[in-house]
Amino acid sequence: MTPPERILIVGASAAGLSTAEALRRHGFEGRLTLLGAELHSPYDRPPLSKQVLAGDWEPGRAQLRTRAQLDGLNAEFALGEPAAALDAAARAVTTASGRVLRADAVVIATGLTPRRLPGQDGLAGVHGLRGLDDALALRAHLTAARRLVVVGEGVLGAEIAATARAMGLDVTLAGMGSTLLGDQVGDVIGARLARTHTERGVRLRLGVAVEGLAGADGRVTGVRLATGELLPADAVVVAIGSRPGTGWLEGSGLTVGDGVECDTRCRAAEGVYAVGDVARWEHEGLGRRLRLENRTNATEQAQVVAANLLGADRPYTPVPYFWTDQYDVKIQAHGLPSPAAEVGITDGDPADGRFTAVYREDGQVTGVLGWNMAKQARLLRQQCLGAWQTAPPLARA
Repeated sequence: MTPPERILIVGASAAGLSTAEALRRHGFEGRLTLLGAELHSPYDRPPLSKQVLAGDWEPGRAQLRTRAQLDGLNAEFALGEPAAALDAAARAVTTASGRVLRADAVVIATGLTPRRLPGQDGLAGVHGLRGLDDALALRAHLTAARRLVVVGEGVLGAEIAATARAMGLDVTLAGMGSTLLGDQVGDVIGARLARTHTERGVRLRLGVAVEGLAGADGRVTGVRLATGELLPADAVVVAIGSRPGTGWLEGSGLTVGDGVECDTRCRAAEGVYAVGDVARWEHEGLGRRLRLENRTNATEQAQVVAANLLGADRPYTPVPYFWTDQYDVKIQAHGLPSPAAEVGITDGDPADGRFTAVYREDGQVTGVLGWNMAKQARLLRQQCLGAWQTAPPLARA
């Protein structure tokens, strides 16, 4: 394989920036371009629902690198230029403004697009939270609001509810799941987290669908549930999940489903790779396809993509990991702690607010979790999941 002389990275957030930095560390001296839809320099997303929303951080603190560090990459940052189309065979990207960028290799790092509720765009006071501008707009509204309704019981919705409650707002969280984070951590841990929220004063309306939004004079006034109940609100946040940012890839020649379909090397086509939230790749150790939406994956996958772009032949076989901070609780989960697993407490005591848990399916450990026990969770990962990176496929894969 002849190393590329020009590499174009579509997406200038954590995954795209990490890929660029890894390329330079691996000795790539060619032309490097990062195409970003936002005008902001690369910034970190996890603090948006916590420190930035709470006002504990100034927006600039969320930036991933200083201006001097970005300049040191010797890369072109084409910001405020959303990608509109890709010709994978020609490795050419057309932007929304009509600009055409060509390269020897293209890395797709376009992340996620939030799902929206019908009627969401027609009412003032309804927010999503994906980018920095979203976080700043929501914070400005919450400082003047009294009642917030969060729609969505996943990580993002729960974090926003926790932050808003700490800001003193009256908070209601609605979602179709029976617990918080049920899809990510299962019902046992999800129920424990739900109790944490109710103990802090958050009202939960779980297990019921949201029928729509109520409004008057162009502003949101509440959220209607399928039961007929109206949850009054001065502000509403919609956090009902996201879709991979692949709309611009229609007609590209790539296979696109739940993300950009890639092989074990994160390669979508000759000279085209995907990284981060948008990539769905074959995990060689598990014998199944994965797409992970978390900050750690964005950084780790970028290292493998960069190496493979320059001639390596490395499979990407991580132990999946995510964390969330809510109130005084830090949850860290390694592996795939699915709702179908049997959960056992291995250390500590949930009543004391510190414990670890192991998830098992068909006798195999599939995930480990720490609740305010980070060190113990890492040790459990090494003991129970380290072989994922080299082992043959799991029996259930």
